[in-house]
Amino acid sequence: MQNVDQYYPTSGRVILHVDMNAFYCSVHEAEDPDQFRGKATAVAGSVELRKGIIVTCSYVARRLGISTGMQVQKALRICPSLIVIKPDFHLYRKYSNAFMQIAYSYTPLLEAVSIDECYLDITGSRQFGTPMEIAETIQRRIMEELGLPCSIGIAPNKLLAKMASDLKKPNGISVLRLRDVPKILWDKPCNEMFGIGGKTAEKLRKLGIYSIGQLAASDEKMLVENFGVMGSWLKRAGNGIDHGIVNPEREQSKSIGHTTTLPRDVIGLAEVRPILLNLSDQVARRLRKQGLVASGVQLTIRTPDMKTITRSRQLEAPSESGEDIYKSVCDLYVRHWNGEKPVRLLGVTLQGLIAKEDSAIQLDLFDYEQQPKKESLTKAMDMLRNKFGENAVLTAGMLSDTHSARLRNHKERGTSLQKDNLLSVESDKD
Repeated sequence: MQNVDQYYPTSGRVILHVDMNAFYCSVHEAEDPDQFRGKATAVAGSVELRKGIIVTCSYVARRLGISTGMQVQKALRICPSLIVIKPDFHLYRKYSNAFMQIAYSYTPLLEAVSIDECYLDITGSRQFGTPMEIAETIQRRIMEELGLPCSIGIAPNKLLAKMASDLKKPNGISVLRLRDVPKILWDKPCNEMFGIGGKTAEKLRKLGIYSIGQLAASDEKMLVENFGVMGSWLKRAGNGIDHGIVNPEREQSKSIGHTTTLPRDVIGLAEVRPILLNLSDQVARRLRKQGLVASGVQLTIRTPDMKTITRSRQLEAPSESGEDIYKSVCDLYVRHWNGEKPVRLLGVTLQGLIAKEDSAIQLDLFDYEQQPKKESLTKAMDMLRNKFGENAVLTAGMLSDTHSARLRNHKERGTSLQKDNLLSVESDKD
């Protein structure tokens, strides 16, 4: 192998950002190329119903004007031949684990930031070749072994690696060095800088800062006065500077949330209860999987006209119990929402997360003897769901009268109830 030391900095790092292209659609194409390859496809929930939303779409569909967040009906008007696919998150996680295993074989310093992207610190990976050779090998293996396209950014830090992976899509590899920042990034509008959202970009425009180059040249004191501590970060980001490290042990989640866009508007507590119970159960299971407890809970409600409200409260004590979460979000619904108004989307988010071993969970004085039994039952249910899927165990409260009837009609066939009616939100940004 050639001497590759010349391609590595004597100090500093070499970071890759691996970003899967149209991940959900690409997974379905890899699973069934005869049906999906080269065609306009989209993944959406509630496919047959008026409220279905496009979660992601293929590049063929994008060229025809389809975009993420578009309603299915509108997308079908634009492209009647669009193939709309129901999401399969177990399948997506299988492919996610597979592509990250390929990436991990080139460095143990891998930080997964979502189901379809990760950072790699390959500073110590000279034995595998130059940074470009490593990126090309990873990209080729992911395509050959999994049938998935990806874009990879190569840079001296995470921020620039992320920006670089967006430069050539799909299936591109881009290098972005600090000395390239003025030429490649400074002419772009501020909202194209990773980490700058629409509201921040609008505020920058009001200050007369329209481009990344203008941001890089801005007075840091002025930025801090207007944005607080984020002002210093904005200044650094405009100049391509980022001191964040690739952390294989991902930072503890600040919150755990789950939302569902409903196939029809629901009205009243009777219709809302089974949905909130499903959501509470799912976030509680994710909480337990990470060994955490929550001290607060937030309820999100969106109306048919797309207005969103959030209401939160503290739990009486840190908890990992779906029952505690469910009671709290039902209380928030009753206290803060007119039950006669229709609801289009519901969400439950857990806040104030801490490690279970660091918390002091209070036991009910009248129920403490049953607590070990409850924990054993919960653990058994979690194991069944981890192995056989979300619908392996459904409690009676999760089923409305309609659901109960469907369960009786379909239990011979094992029809999934939850996934017919609820869309798990796992956005595919690419």
